[in-house]
Amino acid sequence: MSVAIAARNFSRIAWNQVAKQWRHGRQRVLRRFKGAREAGKEVKASVRGSIEQTRDAGTDAYAGSIRTVRYWRRVHTQTIPRITRELSVRRELRRVAAGTHPIIVGPWLSEVGYEVLYWVPFLRWFTDRYDVDPARIVVVSRGGVAEWYADVATRYVELFDLFTPDEFARRNAERQASGEQKQHVRAAFDQEILARVQAHLGLADASVCHPSTMFRLLRQFWLGNEALAYVQEHTRHKLLPTRSSVPLPPLPDRFVAVKLYAGKAIPDTVEHRQALRLLVEQAASRLPVVALDTGFALDDHTDYLFRDIPGVIDLRASLTPQNNLGLQSAVLQRATRFITTCGGLAWLAPFMGVDTLAVYASDELLNPHLYAARQAYRATGAAPFVALDLAAMTSVREASRGV
Repeated sequence: MSVAIAARNFSRIAWNQVAKQWRHGRQRVLRRFKGAREAGKEVKASVRGSIEQTRDAGTDAYAGSIRTVRYWRRVHTQTIPRITRELSVRRELRRVAAGTHPIIVGPWLSEVGYEVLYWVPFLRWFTDRYDVDPARIVVVSRGGVAEWYADVATRYVELFDLFTPDEFARRNAERQASGEQKQHVRAAFDQEILARVQAHLGLADASVCHPSTMFRLLRQFWLGNEALAYVQEHTRHKLLPTRSSVPLPPLPDRFVAVKLYAGKAIPDTVEHRQALRLLVEQAASRLPVVALDTGFALDDHTDYLFRDIPGVIDLRASLTPQNNLGLQSAVLQRATRFITTCGGLAWLAPFMGVDTLAVYASDELLNPHLYAARQAYRATGAAPFVALDLAAMTSVREASRGV
């Protein structure tokens, strides 16, 4: 082998060794840099995680404090007033029920709808909850409605035996004008009535179960702040007898009872009058119609009058202020169907086994009552109840004409 070849081979070997060592060194340096970078990333991630954990912990703590504040606010504004209100009412009812002396229930001066859907069922709950003998109860109402209270009271005082209709209407309007339409407190007129009742019956010692107890207890449901279950806890709905002892004028064997009046549920407009007239005409074309309008101005409702429609029977000659509600409910018990403005006697008829069509144009004030009534009807097995929006009836009629 020549010296030149040997030197070239040696130099190649040396170069390869140097290159190898350089590559290995470079790889070690790169690995160290990579390790340092990964360590840096881990440190950054750890710092970031700590910051996020701190931020999340702060957010959770803030959200928790907000929830706590809201919870105690609800306790302060809803739960405590509710408990206080219920304890106050129950304490008052226990005091009223104690002993054996008579209990004057009323006077009832508010709307018929509240009376039949809430007040009478409330009294059933009261007498059952506090074991009150019906012989102790003296009901004070108007319009001859003693039979509505038959299962809770043995005595009934008619307000129109104590006041003339004009005097009662005037004094009750004055009470309502002072802001007491719903009897949240005992107004001066209530107190005067109670005094006259005691004098009329010769009651020297009597307790009073005033409607304000019921209004205070259930008001938050009507305002949308209580569940229906709260109402159900303090009322007892039941089916009513299907025959009344109230004397009746001659009536057809089968007929439709109609009581349509203007108010917040059906404002008095030309369109509403036309729609209601059509409804009565359709009913009269199939069965006789018995109109339950009274002609009395005892409240702020004005009757829609359709006596000129053939087949409509007028009962006004049989109605007096003293018997008007009692006679109307007795007629209802004989009716095949009841067509009425949603409210008032509409809530009563299904409990008497009468199919009811309740008409309205505005449900602004009806929703809680519709909800409560429908649940009560289901629970008791009452007759069918249908609420009809006049706007829906008009739409169906127009659609059938292809409009």
